[in-house]
Amino acid sequence: MLAAAICLTMSAYSAKQTLASETLPPDTATYHTATADLLVKALHAKRVDENPYMAKSDANIHHDGYNTDSTNEILPLGIYPEINVSYEKTNANASPAIYFDSYGHAVVPLLGGIAIRDLNAKETKTLGYFSPKQHDGGGYVIQSSYTFLDSENRVVCPTSNNHVLMLRATDEEGNVLPEFEKVLDIDIKAAAEAALGKTLEQNLLSVVFDYEGNLWFATGGFRIYPDRAQQGVIGYIACSAIDAILSGEQTDLSNAVFVYDLAPGEGAENGIAASKDGAVILTNQNCYLLRADSSVKVVWCTPYESVGAKVSGEGDKTTGGGLAWGGGCSPSLTPDLVLFTDNQDPVNLLALDMKTGKVVASLPVLDDLPEGYQVTVENSAIVYDDGAGNVSTIVCNWFGAGNAALSNPDSDSSIQSYANIYDMNWLTKGNVMIAPGVERVDTFKTDTGYEMRSVWCRNDLSDTSIMKLSTARRAIWSFFACRIDSCICLKCRTARSIWTRPQGMC
Repeated sequence: MLAAAICLTMSAYSAKQTLASETLPPDTATYHTATADLLVKALHAKRVDENPYMAKSDANIHHDGYNTDSTNEILPLGIYPEINVSYEKTNANASPAIYFDSYGHAVVPLLGGIAIRDLNAKETKTLGYFSPKQHDGGGYVIQSSYTFLDSENRVVCPTSNNHVLMLRATDEEGNVLPEFEKVLDIDIKAAAEAALGKTLEQNLLSVVFDYEGNLWFATGGFRIYPDRAQQGVIGYIACSAIDAILSGEQTDLSNAVFVYDLAPGEGAENGIAASKDGAVILTNQNCYLLRADSSVKVVWCTPYESVGAKVSGEGDKTTGGGLAWGGGCSPSLTPDLVLFTDNQDPVNLLALDMKTGKVVASLPVLDDLPEGYQVTVENSAIVYDDGAGNVSTIVCNWFGAGNAALSNPDSDSSIQSYANIYDMNWLTKGNVMIAPGVERVDTFKTDTGYEMRSVWCRNDLSDTSIMKLSTARRAIWSFFACRIDSCICLKCRTARSIWTRPQGMC
């Protein structure tokens, strides 16, 4: 449920500010038009080395292989920003994820499949699509959370039956194909079991290309309990095998699939990040930097702490809980650091040295919420490296979104459907069922290492999506509720509103 939109501006760090709730007008848009608030100097473009095997676009749910959740595109900011509304009449819900190919086409989930759709039309229009049920015999759905676009604008997607597919969605001129063509189909679980010599009790969760074209994969789900001792694995399919399949050759995967045997009860709960240093995978217990070397080479493995899956208790203002058992957010990268949150109480933001895996800085976040709220950081944090030794991270509370039934022994948290992983009260009542809290923390380099400092915190905002940074606008956008559901833009130094726009006008 998309309640409203918010825009947060970025600035240099100052002392921590915890900001009180603002009173917003109930039925009119409000604009504060001071020139200082509206004239914006763009941030430096995000520091992400281009992955030659991914599309030159906002190619996945976190925009890039570093999982920065940032874009260099311009988002609306200022007087009378243009906000287009496209009505969804096919899916039961608005698209939970949007990625873009290098032609600018919006690629979105559609009825268990994947589609290119016109989101600017008054009524959302499907231009081309792939439906497992209509085009491939059914029995599975596309797992949209960790789908992405490759350098040839093919859609690369894990499936609920443990395969990875590559779909050709456009022709050589960029015209959308009415029916996407399946050009690759690999049963990753079967290939991994053959390489491992064991039966896997976890399902495929996420995939990503590294900078050498190897396709990394991880099994798990949105919540993996260590004491259930399910067998999982992380590994990769060699680039040479993928190229051979795409060329129409018969390929022996027994010589092309390499795996790392996880301890029973360990599994991924998030997406995979990749840089020139390798693939970064966060499981429910450890963070890994991995490289392909005719085997899975573990460059480093850094454990972290968790109090376990968090659920609403008596007196809480929420009915759901957290999603993950371990750290809830996908790891985000800079050229020098790996950043993610643990799942302690309070939750900590951790910064690891990319080369060594050593924790170089940490700080408790969202640790002064109002009574009756817990904290889980489930969505990937925004990470912006200014290139001058300062890294800004925005973390957001999402406690309450998780389905309490995920604690059932027979639950399968790898199935990415609304009914399976999300709290029904959140789905029907909106952000009032999500715990509040958004905080910015800066990690900066000193003569002796790194330090972290909280810049500001908003304890009156409840998020319902993944926040996005526009470097061109020095602003962060998301869908929030703040007393009333509204689009809000906040001043950079104080995090107070520059303009607001009620939901009905969005």
